[in-house]
Amino acid sequence: QVQMVESGGGSVQAGGSLRLSCQASGYIHSRRCMGWFRQAPGKDREWVAGIYSRDDTAYYVDSVKGRFTISQDNAKKTVYLQMNSLKPEDTAIYYCAAAGGWSRCEEWSGYNFWGQGTQVTVSS
Repeated sequence: QVQMVESGGGSVQAGGSLRLSCQASGYIHSRRCMGWFRQAPGKDREWVAGIYSRDDTAYYVDSVKGRFTISQDNAKKTVYLQMNSLKPEDTAIYYCAAAGGWSRCEEWSGYNFWGQGTQVTVSS
C-alpha cells in the first residue's frame, strides 16, 4: 500500500514563497514520475509539475514556469515544490501524486497514487 503525505501548505501574501513536501511510503517502481496537481474552488484539478526519477527531467504547466521548481530526493521517495512569486490565482488545494513505471510525467493518466492535499492560500 502506497501512501503519499504532503506538508508545507499555508497562507502567504502575493509575491511570497512556500515550499511543499510530499513523502511516499511503500513500494513504487524506481522508474517513476512524481508530480504536483492543484484544484481551486469551483475548478477542475490541473496538473502543475512533474519530475522523472531517472534523470530529474522536470515539466511544468505554462502558468507556473519560472516561478515554481519541482525537485526530488529519490532515496527518501520525497518530492518538493518550491513556489515563488505566488499569485492569488495560485490559491488551491495542492496534491502530490506518483506514477510508478511511468516516464511521461506531464500526462495525467499514469498517476495512480495520490496524497490527501494541502491548502495553499495567496492573498492580494
